[in-house]
Amino acid sequence: MSGQETVPASGEWPMVRWDVRRPAASALLLTKLGAEYGVATRTCLRGSGVTAEQLEDPSTELTAAQELAITRNLLDALGHPEGLGLRAGARYHLTTHGIWGFALISSPTLRSAIDVGLRFLDLTYSYCRIEVREGERGLLLVLAAPDVPGDLRRFAVERDVAAIRTLQSDLLAEPVALHGVRFAFPPPAGAVDRYTELCGVRPEFGVAENVVEIDPDLLDAPLPQADEHTAALMRQQCRELLERRQQRAGLAGRVREHVLTRMSSPPGRAEVAAALHISERTLHRRLAEEGTSYRDVLNDARAELAEDLLLTAGLPVAEVARRLGYVEVTSFSQAFRRWKGVGPRSFRGGPAPRKGL
Repeated sequence: MSGQETVPASGEWPMVRWDVRRPAASALLLTKLGAEYGVATRTCLRGSGVTAEQLEDPSTELTAAQELAITRNLLDALGHPEGLGLRAGARYHLTTHGIWGFALISSPTLRSAIDVGLRFLDLTYSYCRIEVREGERGLLLVLAAPDVPGDLRRFAVERDVAAIRTLQSDLLAEPVALHGVRFAFPPPAGAVDRYTELCGVRPEFGVAENVVEIDPDLLDAPLPQADEHTAALMRQQCRELLERRQQRAGLAGRVREHVLTRMSSPPGRAEVAAALHISERTLHRRLAEEGTSYRDVLNDARAELAEDLLLTAGLPVAEVARRLGYVEVTSFSQAFRRWKGVGPRSFRGGPAPRKGL
């Protein structure tokens, strides 16, 4: 992907898919933020259907509704303070997003990283729809969250704005202010300086749209950790991961969730069928109707979890093998090579995140 690649015109980006499940990393960040303000984890998780133990498990995935429930609990406990979304968004680094983050950091330029990031936006924790426009002062990212309940919308927009600044600084390997920020909601009752600190520029309030301006001088400069081979590999991984997440509806999704609870000692097909109260033959037939099989579901779950444990959790290869139910590391390495075309150590051998990312 060339550093001079043009950004798609207004309106061409797909809308956020609310039915695509997301890892628990974002919810875990929210509960840790709550703990810093004296809100117990159990308070944040009340009514979400998620346990504290599940949050710590890299294989756990949540629906958008579950994460929104956690967000609402946090905001209710703190009285919906203005600016909390900015403080949350500052914690969403490239490494928080796993493969999506590696796809961005290995991109040749900031412009191409924005391109890749928005094409695979469903792999992030964003609640916003983001549209790209060319403005007089630089590239504009226009954010809207029409599907988010009104009392949570300010938090959602604030969080994504702050996350954009954090990701930009991570990509450039130094703190970089946003070129401009405009919010469609009213100014805060106080603490405007806090907004300026977290955005790097004094925002405007009460305008027509939520807008982040990117400095045009930064768009086409080479990124410090650009790597053409890794960028191509990570884009392919993003495509495959997004396809898998989008296909997890129906019976295949239920099978996958059941398998993930026992990944260190995966259940057999007959055991899964019994747990789902259907016959083994029915399980086989219905999965075939969905274009998959029990073996494919198990392998896809293993492959995705292996990616997360290697890249996001940073676990040793031997520990990843153990968590996926492999007795021998060599067996896991051979399976991983079948899934990804490279061994686990080579897969993780792209440009390492800089200190502090």
